[in-house]
Amino acid sequence: MARTLMRFTGVGGQGVLLAGEIFAAAKIKTGGYGLKTATYTSQVRGGPTVVDITLDDDEIYYPYANEGEVNFMLSVAQVSYNLFKNGVKEGGTIVVDPNLVSPTEEDRKKWNIIEIPIITIAKEEVGNVITQSVVALAIANTLMNAIDKQVLIDTMLSKVPKKVHEVNLKAYELGEKYAREAMASA
Repeated sequence: MARTLMRFTGVGGQGVLLAGEIFAAAKIKTGGYGLKTATYTSQVRGGPTVVDITLDDDEIYYPYANEGEVNFMLSVAQVSYNLFKNGVKEGGTIVVDPNLVSPTEEDRKKWNIIEIPIITIAKEEVGNVITQSVVALAIANTLMNAIDKQVLIDTMLSKVPKKVHEVNLKAYELGEKYAREAMASA
């Protein structure tokens, strides 16, 4: 596998850090290298947050994505989308929650923009808004085919309390379903 660089952006409190942690840990479980670097403001909730995830079969010597190097970005906050979108390479995929992020026409020409209502799925279909990071995780993995699905699910379940395993599995299934539908209509 070539190096995969993914970026999750949002605001503090949305769970983007957890998604990055799960991806990195799952890659390590497969014998590869996974690294998550997070940048966030001193604002605990509501400040722009970005997590870059580097996955590689070879050792990772530099933990940060250079401008225009990211293959995939997922964003659930306009402020973070605006700040971090330019790190995505031209033609790369950006998933946005259309209720929270409005890409420009220029953005749509430069990147493959996919709109999936992540927060609505978590809140209304899963029934727990906190599962949005798992919905996002499933969307990212389905679109990028970055890590074996079962390894990712097992890693995710190891990071959340047992009492929420069922709801998180439902969140993963729904995220995967919406990503597959997006791929089919592209």
